[in-house]
Amino acid sequence: MAFKQLVEVAEKWCSSVPFDLIFAEEEDERRLDFYAEPGISFYVLCPDNMTGGTENFHVWSESEDCLPFLQLAQDYISSCGKKTLLEVLDKVFTSFRPLLGLPDIEDETFEQYHAGVEDEPEPDHAQMGVSQQ
Repeated sequence: MAFKQLVEVAEKWCSSVPFDLIFAEEEDERRLDFYAEPGISFYVLCPDNMTGGTENFHVWSESEDCLPFLQLAQDYISSCGKKTLLEVLDKVFTSFRPLLGLPDIEDETFEQYHAGVEDEPEPDHAQMGVSQQ
């Protein structure tokens, strides 16, 4: 994928999470740097199959406080199959939820399935044909 497209994906992802894309550099390495309060930073090295660069995404942080939280994302990237930037960023966000003061989500499938769905009131059993007698 062209680096410009990767930057666009990252910017769109940032619009729905507390991270900002603070740096995007293509010259020496295809690198995207992200930051969120309270001092959470990480970067993603993007695959560059055209010039013999890295074949897979790589996430890292220069903050020792953040590194342990990236293990989940690093394990995910190294698992079987190619990953998209969006998949990698979502996994990083899941990893950093505790540092961001957000509840830890055990079932990410549930979270993704319900993303953007507004809560609706539970239907009354009487509406479903259940007798109240």
